[in-house]
Amino acid sequence: MAMRTVLVIALATSLAACATTPPAEAPPAEAPAAPDRTCDASGLAAHIGHTASQASGATLLELSGAQTLRWGPPNSVWTMDYRADRLNVRYDGDMKITAITCG
Repeated sequence: MAMRTVLVIALATSLAACATTPPAEAPPAEAPAAPDRTCDASGLAAHIGHTASQASGATLLELSGAQTLRWGPPNSVWTMDYRADRLNVRYDGDMKITAITCG
């Protein structure tokens, strides 16, 4: 009987050591970051057919007002998530730009 009591106390003590307690003060909540810039690809159609390169990507990014650039190589798949601050540029096997969109 004494052995059973010792085991119960030991088990309860070890389980209590695993319990978590909430912090005394919750950390401050961070405000969600608002997009700094919104993409507008409406004036970029003239760039279709140009060579896809680091320089053309930088130019398109600046002209669109987007914050990020996503390249779309030939025969690739993309996620369908939409981001108002992202410019999408697809190109073919000859490195020629085939489509420019936002999202």
